[in-house]
Amino acid sequence: MISDVKHRHVISQENLPADIAQLFNDKYPKGFSDLLPDLVKYSPGINPRTGKQIEPFYAVTIETETDIYLVKIKVDIDNPEDVERWLEGEEEAEAEEVAGTTGAPEGDDTLPDDNISQYGGDDDSADA
Repeated sequence: MISDVKHRHVISQENLPADIAQLFNDKYPKGFSDLLPDLVKYSPGINPRTGKQIEPFYAVTIETETDIYLVKIKVDIDNPEDVERWLEGEEEAEAEEVAGTTGAPEGDDTLPDDNISQYGGDDDSADA
C-alpha cells in the first residue's frame, strides 16, 4: 500500500519562499478580504520540548503536489465587531476610490481648464 504523504510546514506569511508566495497571491488576490473565510485559529497548547504555552495563531493552508503549508497570518480577529468595522471601512475606502473622491491632492480646487466659457452653450438661456 503506497501512502501519499505530504510534508507539512508551518511558516509565517512574511517568510514564504517566492514560489509559495506566488501561490498564496494567486489564491488570495485581494488579500485579507479574500482569505478571511479560510482563516482558522490554531491553539497548539503546550510545547512538549520546553513545557511552555504556545501562543494561538491564525493561519490559512496552501497546498502543493508535495507539501502542505500552514501559513501564519498576523491578525487578531477575536473580536467580530472589530473585523466587521474593518471590513466596512475597507469597503467604504474602495467605493471612494472608484467614485474618484480620493487620490486628489489636497487644496487643489481649480478646474483643469481656466477657460470655463468654452463649456457654456445655447442651453443656458433656456433655463431662464
